[in-house]
Amino acid sequence: MKVLICTDLEGCAGVVSFEEQAYPDGKYFEQAKRLATAEVNAAVTALAEAGAHDILVWDGHGAGGLVYEELHPAAKLLHGRPLAPAAVRDAVFSEYDVCMMVGQHAMAGTVDGNLNHTQSSQSVEYYKLNGKRIGEIAQFALYAGSLGLPLIFVSGDEAACREAQALIPGITTAAVKKGLSRGSAISLAPAAAQRLIREGVARALASQAQQPLAPLSWPGPYELEIRFFHTHVADAYAQRPGVQRVDELTIRVRSDNIREIIYF
Repeated sequence: MKVLICTDLEGCAGVVSFEEQAYPDGKYFEQAKRLATAEVNAAVTALAEAGAHDILVWDGHGAGGLVYEELHPAAKLLHGRPLAPAAVRDAVFSEYDVCMMVGQHAMAGTVDGNLNHTQSSQSVEYYKLNGKRIGEIAQFALYAGSLGLPLIFVSGDEAACREAQALIPGITTAAVKKGLSRGSAISLAPAAAQRLIREGVARALASQAQQPLAPLSWPGPYELEIRFFHTHVADAYAQRPGVQRVDELTIRVRSDNIREIIYF
């Protein structure tokens, strides 16, 4: 089996602050990266033990959220910004069988979602796809689904796991912390969080072998609406081809191809 893992930082146990842990200039940013890498390695360990022969880890944190030198030797790392052209990236991802998310957070506006946001913690109020609010879990699941990859496992805080379960009934999740608010949470100890991830990944693989989850797909055509906190951000997006300016803070874009707009 070939497995793609998409990672993030804000959903990891022990990470509770944007300013101190998730932003590159944060006092504890490097510590947060080590916590995230250990959680990713826990997932890779379970995959390797189950016989996965190709494990690709995509560092999904904008500024980079993993410590390359500490990555499990059974994994390969896709990293760097700006991202490769879509056609190049899609060709790589389409070679994989299933996908997973480690360190994921809930969508913007989730009251008990620790570090909740969608794409940008500093500029985005919400994303809506065909009128339904979505977060980064739906974005990745739909993107990967369009390439034939089902999302079968998500780890993060309880709110992120709940969001994944509502999106994909039957998905396996591992909640490594309980959000009390956007800025506070109750985290498992690192060893306990890593054990929960290893066990969850093993369960996800067993479940997929017995009752396979299908790649996530929503019918088109697609209309993506993004509302920002500040007018200057909407101004910049409004200059892009095909963008409709709805009001001072909101833009819309339409497409028949989900991959063209899901990460717009």
